[in-house]
Amino acid sequence: MAADNKTTTPIKSETVKAPQIRTGAENIEAYLPLLKDKKVGVVTNQTGILQHTTTQRMQGGVLSTSENIHLVDFLLSKHIHLTKIFAPEHGFRGTADAGEHIKNGKDITTGLPIISLYGNNKKPTDKQLEGLDVLVFDLQDVGARFYTYISTLHYVMEACAENNIPLIVLDRPNPNAHIIDGPVLEKENKSFVGMHPVPVLYGMTIGEYGKMINGEKWLTNGIQCNLTVIPCKNYTHNSTYSLPVKPSPNLPNDRAIALYPSLCFFEGTNVSVGRGTNIQFQVYGAPYFSDTKFEFTPGPNEGAKNPKYNGTRCYGYNLTGINRLEKLELKWLLNAYNITPDKSEFFISFFTKLAGTKKLQQQIKQGLSEEAIRASWTKDLNSFKLTRNKYLIYD
Repeated sequence: MAADNKTTTPIKSETVKAPQIRTGAENIEAYLPLLKDKKVGVVTNQTGILQHTTTQRMQGGVLSTSENIHLVDFLLSKHIHLTKIFAPEHGFRGTADAGEHIKNGKDITTGLPIISLYGNNKKPTDKQLEGLDVLVFDLQDVGARFYTYISTLHYVMEACAENNIPLIVLDRPNPNAHIIDGPVLEKENKSFVGMHPVPVLYGMTIGEYGKMINGEKWLTNGIQCNLTVIPCKNYTHNSTYSLPVKPSPNLPNDRAIALYPSLCFFEGTNVSVGRGTNIQFQVYGAPYFSDTKFEFTPGPNEGAKNPKYNGTRCYGYNLTGINRLEKLELKWLLNAYNITPDKSEFFISFFTKLAGTKKLQQQIKQGLSEEAIRASWTKDLNSFKLTRNKYLIYD
């Protein structure tokens, strides 16, 4: 992936800048020495970028040149022996539909082989890891249990443990790290959209999450990965962080990322969340919500070749005025269920996998209030918080 977005800005030598959040990928001095003279593989996609800054003294101050460069290009520019790329759901370029089968291929820019870690090959095979001395993991997570990059992390850690290959996770901020909320997954509902007993919003970076996978011995047979987390700088769980690149096709902006944990439940119902529009995960609706004024019509676009209600006018609710949430919101799900004429068709089987429990669907059908449903999560959430505390890197 070619570097882009170069900017050149003269900075006066006496200027003092407030500390900016630096990702693990930008914590260069912490990981480059670990890769020197090693055969390296990398798990990444379009989110694996870093801002690389060079400075040059000149008359009257300092000339600072910054550029957003992809990790793959950066490692090659530093003469790291990079041999292959592993890509998660949505592919290396991040343009594929959710759930779409991704084929192995070759990166046009670098010529490096790309191995898909989605579909039938979610876990790197022994052969795919053969010859590697170390694997680097750099994916931008959004902090929701059903976002599959943490499941990819699990399988990568497991494969590395089985093949005695060290794994280096370049940590990135979690834009939803300030919230710990939702039902905790029950083991009988484990799937690729939820592999661990954590709530929907778990309030950890992907590096912290990797430490938890190891520490709680969630890998097969309790094996543990030789894991190194390269931390972010100037970051806390309450930091506001705007993603420089959309993490997947249907999370186009900060608003969608904030709403995603609450609206993703609709993926297990007959309600659309705006896939096939340019306001994905910022609206919800269906053709039978006829009493609402807002409307949208899904159609094929990047990341949604055949969206729910393709070509059919939907009526619903516009949430584009919301920018930040402080909890997992259930009110939209409850409202949609209550105004659905034929409630027998509202849920599909995928809902239980997303919820991680059968209880949420049962509670909604029983007419429980949001307060009663939330109260039922309290015991498990408190237990999880004690587990979480053991693995935190940041305040």
